[in-house]
Amino acid sequence: MENKKLKPTTLQAVSPLAIMIVLLTIGVGFMKLRAEPIILICATFAAIIAQKLGYTWDELQKGIIEKISSALPATLILWSVGLLIGSWMFSGTVPMIIYYGVELINPRFLYVTAFLITAVLSTVTGTSWGSAGTIGVAIMGIAQGLGMSLPITAGAVVAGSYFGDKLSPFSDTTNLAPLAAGSELYEHIKHMLYTTVPASIAAIIVYLVVGLSAESSSASTESVSIIQNQLSGIYNWSFILIIPVVIMVVGSIMKFPTLPTMVINSLISVVIGVFVQGFTLKNGFISMINGFNVTMSNFDGEVLKDITTLINRGGAVSMTTTTVLVFCSMGFAGIMSTSGMLDVVLEAILKRVKTAFGVILSTIASCFTVAFVTGNSYLSILIPGELFRKIYLERNLHPKNLSRTLEDSGTVLVPLIPWSAAGAYMTVTLGVDTLAYLPWAVLNYMGIVFAIILAMTGIGITKITDEEKEKFLIAEGEK
Repeated sequence: MENKKLKPTTLQAVSPLAIMIVLLTIGVGFMKLRAEPIILICATFAAIIAQKLGYTWDELQKGIIEKISSALPATLILWSVGLLIGSWMFSGTVPMIIYYGVELINPRFLYVTAFLITAVLSTVTGTSWGSAGTIGVAIMGIAQGLGMSLPITAGAVVAGSYFGDKLSPFSDTTNLAPLAAGSELYEHIKHMLYTTVPASIAAIIVYLVVGLSAESSSASTESVSIIQNQLSGIYNWSFILIIPVVIMVVGSIMKFPTLPTMVINSLISVVIGVFVQGFTLKNGFISMINGFNVTMSNFDGEVLKDITTLINRGGAVSMTTTTVLVFCSMGFAGIMSTSGMLDVVLEAILKRVKTAFGVILSTIASCFTVAFVTGNSYLSILIPGELFRKIYLERNLHPKNLSRTLEDSGTVLVPLIPWSAAGAYMTVTLGVDTLAYLPWAVLNYMGIVFAIILAMTGIGITKITDEEKEKFLIAEGEK
């Protein structure tokens, strides 16, 4: 006979979250401890509460496995990006972008350039991780070569990468948000402009102001020349090195499957490294798995530390730490979801919601809660979307208001959370701690600010008539 399950009280549901907030703030924020053990402690505490509610370990384990399974597609992409970075270092694709980038980019406009380039690439390709892991890595190299601030550059790269993640019709989250809210894709994208455009303008202004005032921190022409000379000594430059970038862009536009496209791209990059650079096939395969190392080249002489920092990176193994963090986070999320504690938290948020402003503010709070607990952008869209979609209709709010809010406070918030998969990925890929680049990822949090402003003023909030409301409710009943 199945054990009777008790519904968690508000105190029981909130306590694991409260403990997690306190421990992560103190442990990660101040003591610089690893997040994984802290999350496991919180998961253990949540599991004890769940067992007191009548849930067996087998039931909790099943929930954990389901959550980890849901994260496996993202994990596979994570590994494939590691393959791609390692192979692009091996082929010379990223080093060539760095070589010409430090020559062409004015240091005073580096930050705004970083934002705009990654915004364009992420919009065309629909992938924030791919944009940050390819052109983003190159931009970080340019910043290092020019002596510019790495946290500011990383923040601009993250902000630009998530511009496309919000607006590109090729992005999974851009498609997922209207699906969860019950709106239409291109209607959703147009509605996103109300918050994304002003947030982007704010970001550009910040990057321009900071960049123009940072000229004195730029590296000298001599140091840039040294870096270029060493890169030229390690690699041979050829237009062929751009082929991997073209493959990635074309594959995204043609909507080829992401994982096989990245793997094939990596293999082609290794072939380019063998024939153009003269490196060995064995080292090419090693670069894909363990990352590229300058010792794989035929360069004679002492290599600058700046150069090794730039190009000794990549490989699927470099993503192992991030993968472990994902599994730990999914374990905690699985226990919270299976035991019903997460549902109770979200229900508590809705108790006193009576106005359109309150509904939108509650949606933002719910997205933040789910993102903070799970560290998963998909869950931060799906769970609040399912919870709020009928509430929006009952308050005569068009579903596209919900889908926009889900992206403003779900998709772009996750990379600012250190223990999330996105936060950990950006840290590993760009070489800057999440909390260090957080203040400079202006787009990511300004979108939430403008979402709140619109909710308060009613600007950009689309209402529906009773007839339209009836049609939406009928459609809901058919699902």
